Amino acid sequence: MLMPRLIRKLTLLFTLLFLFLSLTTNAAAITTITQQFKEAPQFYNSLECPSIDQDEIDSEAEPDGDSTIFCSEHAVHVAMTLDAAYIRGSMAAILSVLQHTSCPQNIAFHFVASASANASLLRATISSSFPYLKFRVYTFDDSSVSGLISTSIRSALDCPLNYARSYLANILPLCVRRVVYLDSDLVLVDDIAKLAATPLGEKSVLAAPEYCNANFTSYFTPTFWSNPSLSLTFADRRPCYFNTGVMVIDLDRWREGDYTTKIEEWMELQKRMRIYELGSLPPFLLVFAGDIVPVDHKWNQHGLGGDNFRGLCRDLHPGPVSLLHWSGKGKPWARLDANRPCPLDALWAPYDLLQTPFALDS
Repeated sequence: MLMPRLIRKLTLLFTLLFLFLSLTTNAAAITTITQQFKEAPQFYNSLECPSIDQDEIDSEAEPDGDSTIFCSEHAVHVAMTLDAAYIRGSMAAILSVLQHTSCPQNIAFHFVASASANASLLRATISSSFPYLKFRVYTFDDSSVSGLISTSIRSALDCPLNYARSYLANILPLCVRRVVYLDSDLVLVDDIAKLAATPLGEKSVLAAPEYCNANFTSYFTPTFWSNPSLSLTFADRRPCYFNTGVMVIDLDRWREGDYTTKIEEWMELQKRMRIYELGSLPPFLLVFAGDIVPVDHKWNQHGLGGDNFRGLCRDLHPGPVSLLHWSGKGKPWARLDANRPCPLDALWAPYDLLQTPFALDS
């Protein structure tokens, strides 16, 4: 008597579990699919833009019809991560890039999506709003980094896709030699070609706005600073904080220096002894701080999302603005939807391509 009853209970339990998983999966799919976006206008090059033709492409180009721009040194190569949670921000960022550049047809977008994501759906979403966009979607194997990630002060920072920027040199084709990496929670109000043209000198690997007034020691734990062999990491450098959400990267030099491995080594140490608290940023600081080319602060007016805990409203830093960055916990689309926007969220709203229910009905 006990055995049939136990079997029935187990059958019921597994049935309920299956239904729960199915509902959870369907809910996630519905959330993704029902986000419909408007089609963006098409943008055209000015007469001064360089022509991109097949003659300039070297032997490392991939043999397909789109290879010309994706291997062109005259193109501006932009890399971004792409996922369902931040797709709305990504769409706004893409629109802002195209709207403010003189040569929108010379921009090649390289999107990196998690291997576990629905890449076809992400690709279709981008294509529907930007039918003329030149882009590719690359898959990032989460397992290559998930075992190296330590918990940080905010769970969103622990997403493996946040670490994809450390693997761009491996993910993108070898013919892509320089790339502008952008986070998804920003908009540009200036020509990205100016940023992409930042001189990197004879040996620098990356350029980014750096902030030497920030308390650099706070990015690492007392365990790090109390260990002489670790704190000597910066002995020959003048390290400053820089935000990794906006970077110009020389991928050839990155590959030559095997900087992905250097970053991974610090992550492996972090697993053994806690030397930092803030996700994917500290390994970048450990490897590059003090050795980057500084870029004008106007190219990363960051922190508009507030801190990592409350996401309170913030003002712009003094000075000109070329790029607005809602780094931090608060995202403009979430605050606008909740009818609790910060004043500067109004600067993001014009780039929002989300199709509202009212607009769909009309």
